Amino acid sequence: MINYSDNLTTLKTSNMQSVTISNRFILGIVAFSVSFGLSLVPNWDFNKAFLTGLITAVTIYTAALFVDKRRRNYEVFVVGSLRKRIKEMEGLKARVVREINQIEEHHNLLYAESQQLQNQVTESRNQRDSIHRELRTFAGQKKQLEAEINILQTEINNLQKTQTELNNAFSVMTAEKRRLESNCNVSRSEITHLQSKISELQQEKQEIESNLTLLGRLKPQLEEKLYELRITIQELEVETTQQNQLLVATKAERENIQAILNSSQTQLAEQKAELQQLQSQVSLLQEERDSLQNQVWELLQQIDTFNSEPLADNSKEDDTELFPFSEIIENTTVIESSEVKTSENLPKEWTDFLENLPGYELEVLKAIVEQENSKAAIKKIAEANITMPNLLIDSINERANDTIGELIINTDSESLEVYPEHITHVRKMIAMHESLIARHTSSN
Repeated sequence: MINYSDNLTTLKTSNMQSVTISNRFILGIVAFSVSFGLSLVPNWDFNKAFLTGLITAVTIYTAALFVDKRRRNYEVFVVGSLRKRIKEMEGLKARVVREINQIEEHHNLLYAESQQLQNQVTESRNQRDSIHRELRTFAGQKKQLEAEINILQTEINNLQKTQTELNNAFSVMTAEKRRLESNCNVSRSEITHLQSKISELQQEKQEIESNLTLLGRLKPQLEEKLYELRITIQELEVETTQQNQLLVATKAERENIQAILNSSQTQLAEQKAELQQLQSQVSLLQEERDSLQNQVWELLQQIDTFNSEPLADNSKEDDTELFPFSEIIENTTVIESSEVKTSENLPKEWTDFLENLPGYELEVLKAIVEQENSKAAIKKIAEANITMPNLLIDSINERANDTIGELIINTDSESLEVYPEHITHVRKMIAMHESLIARHTSSN
């Protein structure tokens, strides 16, 4: 940059020198011609006129040289100051560039951190969605297994009915066989007694024997059918045992999921303990503040005793203006009495729910209770806490289900609303929270 400016200055100076030389030459010619003409007109002496013209030309040329030299010195001074100015501006530009680079690096780091946080949030949401999907699939599998078990039970009942029917038919056939055998014996006795009817009885005997052979042929077929039915019953029993094993496996997976949920609940309990420790520290700080205020009050009373009575009156008025302890004490007593009333009216599980509920989720409940169109307010709260409105409402219902045992927000309707049986407790919670905020602001 400096070399480029030097080259520009050298070019400018060379151009200016050529221009000044031509201007000087023209100026000398003009001065010579004017002085030569003016001196020639009265006397018409060419030598004298030429001498005077030459003298005027030389004097004007020397004057022009002197003026050009002073102007060149001034230009050199101006160029030097401009070079210093350029160097200073270039240094300032370098510093600005370094600061811009530092700011860009910081911005990139912040952007990377925000991306990491967003990735963590999305991962936790995906894990939660996957757990919900797995629970739904397990519930669907359980329903399918129950339906299959019912179908198998009906089939077993049908098979038992058919078995009883076959047993009855077999008993009927055996009874008929016994009856036929008895008839055969009777016929044999009658043959001995009645030889005259031998031919007829032999024909009847042959017919009875043919019937017996048919029954003997049907008996193994019926036994095979019974054997096949027993095999099918055994296969159905094996299938039922397999289905019971599947049910046991699903129950074990459900117990694992319950253990994971219990571990998350223990983590929440630890966070609650940390919050209680912080609240105890805040109470200790408030007690120290009260002790300091009492000391200041005692010092002011000592100062009042040393001063005169009128000054004492004025100082008391100023102290009351500076330290309005009476108003603060009245405000705190009023707030504490209102808090006691609300806490007495609010059940224990609702107070636990209020302690576990974050501030932004309580703002969501307040928007649902107090505003007709609460979706815009809930969307703003969700954007401020980097989450979604549906997730906020689900977390509130989950906390309520864990502490109270019921859901408090109705998500089935078009506009979000609190169930009518819980709206009084919710309003008491909001009033208690607002009174606590007012107490903290008044104490501060």
